[in-house]
This record gives sequence, C-alpha cells and structure tokens, in this order.
Amino acid sequence: MVHELNLSAIAMVEIPAGEIVLRDDRIKQSWTVEIKPFYLAKYAVTQALYFEITGNRPSTFTGDKHPVETVTWRDAVAFCNALSEKNNLAPCYIFDQEADEVLFKPAANGFRLPTEAEWEYACKAGTNGIRYGELDQIAWYKPNSGKTSQQVGLKMPNAWGLYDMLGNVWEWCSDIYDESVYGSYRIIRGGGWSDEDRGCMATNRRRSHPKSFKIEDLGFRLARNL
Repeated sequence: MVHELNLSAIAMVEIPAGEIVLRDDRIKQSWTVEIKPFYLAKYAVTQALYFEITGNRPSTFTGDKHPVETVTWRDAVAFCNALSEKNNLAPCYIFDQEADEVLFKPAANGFRLPTEAEWEYACKAGTNGIRYGELDQIAWYKPNSGKTSQQVGLKMPNAWGLYDMLGNVWEWCSDIYDESVYGSYRIIRGGGWSDEDRGCMATNRRRSHPKSFKIEDLGFRLARNL
C-alpha cells in the first residue's frame, strides 16, 4: 500500500525501498543503486506554491496550477530551504557564499530534490520499460501540449500515484552529472511539453548549469527523507 503525507498542503507519496539500474549511453556504462524509502511529491511544484513561499513568479507561462518553470537549480534548492523553514524542518542545503558552493545535508528532515536514482525508480513505479504507460495518456509533450505547459495532474498517474513524471516540464535532480567533464552541471529528467516522444522516457539523462540555466520547460519536484 502507498502511504501519503500532507505537509503545507503538499501531497507526498511514500516510495518503497528497492533498487534501480541506471545507464549513461554517453559512456556506455550501467550501475545499480539501492533506494531507501522516501517521500516524493505527487505533482511538480506549482506556480501558486512557488509564489506563496518566495513571492516570485518566474514562469514563462502563467497559471497557478501549472508547474513553475524558468527556474535554475539554485532557485529550486533555495525554495526547498524556504519551504523547510516555513514548516519548522531542518534545511537540506547550505549556501557557502565564499566558496560559491551549495552543500547538501543528507540527514536533514527538510524538503530537497530527489536524486536521479530516486527519480527514475519512482517514475518507473515497478515497471521495466522506458515509460509507465501510453505516452498520450500520461504526458504532455509536443504533439498534444499546444506549445505550452499544462496544469499538473490532468494526465494519468503511474502505479504509485505520481503525476506528470514524464512530459509537461523537465525536473531538476540533486546530482552532479559528471564533475570531471562538466563541472557542477546538475541532472534533469523526464522530458517536457516541447519534446518529441523520444525526449519523454524514464531513462533519459540530461544536464545543465545550476546557476545560469533556466528555460520554460524545466521545473522541479519535492522529495523528503522518510
């Protein structure tokens, strides 16, 4: 049975323990990651919630129930900290201004971004394919989006009750992609409203700069330690 947590009007699903095999086609390598139980939000962060916490409306498209987008990775983790503090939880991120770094506190009980292993594991929800359902039924993508983001939760969820894991907006993950090659670039997952079908797969891995990159089909989803 999947359990839900509601905190600050955020519905979160308890994701069970398991493991996931990740693959990077660029370097032709696969690796297995063990997943501890954690909470993941049913929906991407909406524009209404982002405005409630930050007072800002950065999105290119407008609509309270649409996912927030046009946010950097640093914007996303700053939001996680602010939401944690509002709920009297320990923030997961420390902004080291002198070193221009963001440090992660893995044991903190506040809100955070999922790791990419957690993200893919939760997206697949016990399935083994590149998608958890028929694409038109589960995702907003280029052929059906009308060239805009859409309200969260209108398509069918996966087996664990998570909506829009594919399509609508890409989602920032916590991980650095490959520090030796790309420095501080962080991982994004899931595909967006402007992608063709090949962009909306549970296995797709992309990356970009955490401080400067923001675009109208990239948002984020909240996670928490169990």
